[in-house]
Amino acid sequence: MMMNIIYIVFGILMVLWGAGKLTDGATSIAAKMKIPPMIIGLTVVAMGTSMPEFFVSFVSALKGTSDLAVGNVVGSNIFNTMLIVGTTALVTPMVIAKSTVKKDIPFAVLASAMLLPMAIDGSISRIDAAVLFAVFIAFMLYTVRSAKKEKDSGNEDEVKEMPVWRAVAFFVLGLACLIVGSNLFVDGATAVASLLGVSEAVIGLTVVAGGTSLPELATSVVAARKGQCAIAMGNVIGSNVFNILMILGITGMIHPMSIIGITRLDFIVMQLSIILLWIFSFTKYTVARWEGGLLVALFLAYMTWLVMHAV
Repeated sequence: MMMNIIYIVFGILMVLWGAGKLTDGATSIAAKMKIPPMIIGLTVVAMGTSMPEFFVSFVSALKGTSDLAVGNVVGSNIFNTMLIVGTTALVTPMVIAKSTVKKDIPFAVLASAMLLPMAIDGSISRIDAAVLFAVFIAFMLYTVRSAKKEKDSGNEDEVKEMPVWRAVAFFVLGLACLIVGSNLFVDGATAVASLLGVSEAVIGLTVVAGGTSLPELATSVVAARKGQCAIAMGNVIGSNVFNILMILGITGMIHPMSIIGITRLDFIVMQLSIILLWIFSFTKYTVARWEGGLLVALFLAYMTWLVMHAV
């Protein structure tokens, strides 16, 4: 047990450190290309902070632990929308751009709505995954075209200045740490679930999802404290879309996934959380502190329910 816990801790540290280096390198390159802050948040930062979820889910599926893979994605989206947005709003109310409320959040709602009917039959087939990935490509094309049409009015994000060669080196080093750390993390989490008699689905929805969501939490809180709400909200929305469309899309096309322990309630909570965020966004285009507090309270209630029904 102790060795497996060490694997989990060491694995998540490698994953988080690797994600940080990968994101620093990718963001530096994006900034040199004069990409606006909101687009950096929706694409580069969101993809970088979604790398832990991607590698953990990908490795889990390849090792035959599909519940861990899907639970990680569903749990991470719930963490993102309820805990991360809630915590960030408690630190500082989050002002949201009108274009985000009218265009970007609806896309996240669509991604969540697509997953439930696909998962009802207890599996995500290659065809399901291909549809998810096709919509992901459409989202990326839409985002890039929107960037060309609209000028971002937010503050520029503080990006670490570095030569291109160093940015590329950070990207490669981060990627290597993500691969090794994900393997250690998945092996440790699976073994602990077996020893404790807890399902891989619950471990994925809680421990694994929480661990892989740490980059999003850190990125969003720091960005919001700096007054860069566009980066913070773009990071959350982009990560939710990436988790479902890119991660499950790519993973499912390579290795179809069976879903046994993830319940309809888990998918419904994920769907309702993003809808609730969308509703809050219409109140003066701001997620207020009390709304953030409500999101955190609902998240804690859901986690309590999961723990009570864990075995």
